[in-house]
Formats: sequence, C-alpha cells, structure tokens
Amino acid sequence: MENETVIALNNVTVRLRGRTVLDDVSLEVKKGEFVAVLGPNGAGKSMLLKLLLGLLKQAEGSVVVLGRPPRRGNRDIGYAPQHRALEADLALRARDIVGFGLDGNRWGIGLASRKRDELIDSVLKEMDVQHLGDAPVAQLSGGEQQRVLIAQALITDPEILLLDEPLSNLDITHAREVILLLTKRLCPSKQEAAHICRERKVTILLVTHDINPLLPVVDKVLYMSNGRGMMGTPEEIITSDALSKLYRTRVEVIRSGGRVFVAGAET
Repeated sequence: MENETVIALNNVTVRLRGRTVLDDVSLEVKKGEFVAVLGPNGAGKSMLLKLLLGLLKQAEGSVVVLGRPPRRGNRDIGYAPQHRALEADLALRARDIVGFGLDGNRWGIGLASRKRDELIDSVLKEMDVQHLGDAPVAQLSGGEQQRVLIAQALITDPEILLLDEPLSNLDITHAREVILLLTKRLCPSKQEAAHICRERKVTILLVTHDINPLLPVVDKVLYMSNGRGMMGTPEEIITSDALSKLYRTRVEVIRSGGRVFVAGAET
C-alpha cells in the first residue's frame, strides 16, 4: 500500500531504572523509507531500536510496528546490533553466525538442509562474503564481520531492517562498501537508489554518528538528543536552527563540498 505507515510512535516515554531514555517521542516511518538515526551517545538511539524489537516497554504512549504492538522474535524485522569483535578463540564459521538468523531465539546451529544452505549462501553472496562462509568468524576483519552480521539480519527477507551503528569502526572506504552493498541488495538499480528502495518496500533504520556517507541514499533523518527526537529530510533537520532547538543550545551546521559538519553539539 502506497505511503503505508510501518512504524508509529505516539508520545512515547521509556524509563530505565528511574532514568528517562526516551522522552515524549512521536514519529512515523513509511514503508520503503531509508532513515538515518543520529545523535550523541546516550541520546536514546539504541533504546529506540530495542523498543521496536519488543525488548523494552514504554511507560507512556503507544508503539505500532507493522500494524501491531512490538513483539520479540518478529521475523519481519531484521536486526544487526552494534558490532563487537568476536572472541579470538570462537570457532563458529561465518555461515553459522548467519544461520542463527533462521533460528530465532533458539541457540544452536539447527538442522542442516538444502534450503537452509541455499538461503545462507544467497545472503553471504549479496554481502560479498560468500568466499568466507567456512572461515572462523573470529579471523575475519571488522568490516567482514559487519557484513556477516548484516547478512544474518537479512536472511529472513524482513520488511524492516534495523542496523545499530553498522559503519562504526570502519574506515571511509569500507563504510562506503557496506552502504553500496546494502543499496545494491535492496535497490538493484545504481540510479535513483532511494527511489528503488521505496519500490521494493524495504524499510531501513540505520543508527550512525556520521550522516555524510549516507546522504546520497537516505530519505529522512531522525536526530536525537537527551531522549528527544526530530525527524524530517536532511535539508529540514540538519540545520543550525533545527539542531539548536533540539539541543537547547546554539549549534552551527556547515555545508561544504557536499558534506555537512555539525559544530557545538556533542556527537
């Protein structure tokens, strides 16, 4: 359905151990939109993703995801958590990690099958790590591990993809490679990538500290600070006036060479 709302928060407040982590947040995300979630550490970005995954419960307000309240283990949502280097002695292969995406909350590799292997091989290929499927995941580089985690999130062919800082700890080249692979997978045409994403109806929320690598492909940004949020196009939100209002202090936004720089705000 055109312009269908797949995520809706209405005056949502979340409290953890007496601390407010989301404060009266309202937003709507349409089907097929690519949204970058920005803001300093502690702003509530990861908490927002956990709320959508059904891992947290709001104290006030309402949350609707794909037409119903969030629930754990929803196969229509793919999730890649913040990347952490895996233990050096971890013997699991890359394909084992990807396979966990088919197993839900059940720990273990599960039963082998031709269909399972085909699905795993398919998403490994799409993230350009098919040649590393049998490699111990602890021996992969940070960028390769990140691609494996995204492949795990994609394996159920979700309607919504939640990515928590997939570009962190990657240099510019590897960050651009991950973005290209995502847009290639979800937006097969190299031209008008974001438009094709909308046609394919895959919705992406991607948490990041740097919007610049994503500017060519995002539809909207959700900027967060102190548990509050402001959402719109990059041109609407990443401005001195808008961010000064959000941070409640003067913030300067500088645009140069197709990039944006935010000065005076914690990032």
